[in-house]
Amino acid sequence: MNIPFDLVSFEQFSSQAREYFYHNVLSWAMVVQIGVIALAIFWAHNATGAVHSWLTRQQEQHPTFQESFGEIPFLRVIEPMLAMIFIWIASRTAHHLDWAREGLNAGLIILIALVFIRLFNTQMRNRFWAKILVVVIWLWAALYVFHLMEPWNNILAHIDFQLGTVQISLLSIYRAFILALILYWLSRHLSMIWRFWLRTASGLTPAVQVLLYRFGTIFLFSASGVFVLHYLGLDLTFFALFGGALGLGLGFGLQKVFANLISGFILLADKSIKPGDVIELKDTYGRINFLGSRYVSVLTRNGTEHLIPNENLVTGEVINWSHSQDLVRLRIPIGIAYGSDLDKARQLLLETTADVKRVLPDPKPSCLLVGFGDNAVNLILQVWINDPQNGINNVKSDLLWGIWQRFRANGIELPFPQRDLNLKSIPEIRIQTKGEEG
Repeated sequence: MNIPFDLVSFEQFSSQAREYFYHNVLSWAMVVQIGVIALAIFWAHNATGAVHSWLTRQQEQHPTFQESFGEIPFLRVIEPMLAMIFIWIASRTAHHLDWAREGLNAGLIILIALVFIRLFNTQMRNRFWAKILVVVIWLWAALYVFHLMEPWNNILAHIDFQLGTVQISLLSIYRAFILALILYWLSRHLSMIWRFWLRTASGLTPAVQVLLYRFGTIFLFSASGVFVLHYLGLDLTFFALFGGALGLGLGFGLQKVFANLISGFILLADKSIKPGDVIELKDTYGRINFLGSRYVSVLTRNGTEHLIPNENLVTGEVINWSHSQDLVRLRIPIGIAYGSDLDKARQLLLETTADVKRVLPDPKPSCLLVGFGDNAVNLILQVWINDPQNGINNVKSDLLWGIWQRFRANGIELPFPQRDLNLKSIPEIRIQTKGEEG
């Protein structure tokens, strides 16, 4: 590693900063430029209000627009970006007329730094690294404003090291870092636009939409990583060999993880389940809320969210209540006591189905006599619903409440366990009273 220590460079920093301050900041031309910057910010503020009003109307008219674009960070940088455009126009005009424009360029750099901070800082969950990023961006802006970027680049260019056959300097790493941030931002927002198009204009099923969205996201971020490595001049063949050896080692230790990843793609490809389906897996019954890379989120009726590994859905037995259609038949067993009027009971059962709103009139409900039990005549009430995602037990509960009330009002008895005891013979028993003694 070659790290020169030259005090001349640091003296050059301070001398250039003093010269810039005396000749460019303390002048009437700078006052005029500050006024132009203030006017540009004022116009940008008013234009931003109009843009936000338009976006509000779009969100009210198109719910899909709000769902897909409501979280996009560029909505928070409209004002500084518009101010940048206005100041850039003023700077180009001043350059054409050969007027002073150092203040305009400084304001432009500061607004660019502000845009980068709002774009990247708000998306970072680790606040420590977010603060580091803010410091780096403001340092970059200060170097540009005070014309210290060239000596700073010279220092970074002379600090280098050898990586294999490639000579890498800190300047290359610094520029690659900036490039990686820009590509990350582009990939993130292109993936959002891709998802919005899939939801609104593709006409594909939800499962295929999720599958294509994942493939597109993986492609964008992978291409960004390869581009950054290529910019650094690194040989990608080495990473391919290293990745193969590393993948072989991780494959044995992360079998379950990879099994869930592959199972996730299988679920999306064969369309066995999709977001919004109502499934039943062992004791879990609910609606699929999210299809993840490793798990499926199932939201039950009581608000509990179950995270089920994808492998369990591929290898286990899953009941999908809405796989090909939402039409579901419910079977409710009913028993009535012997001696009750069967025709009347059947009529009351069918009348009860008309009182439950979720029960469909077509296909028609039916009542079947299925057998004669020890204590009851066994009937089955069959009804159809087309919204299993809203729950099944609540429909059964409404029907049973109505059946209970109608049976009590019309004298239909419900059975209860009972046994008849028949004595075929009783041995003769002689009872002797006290007066008969002797």
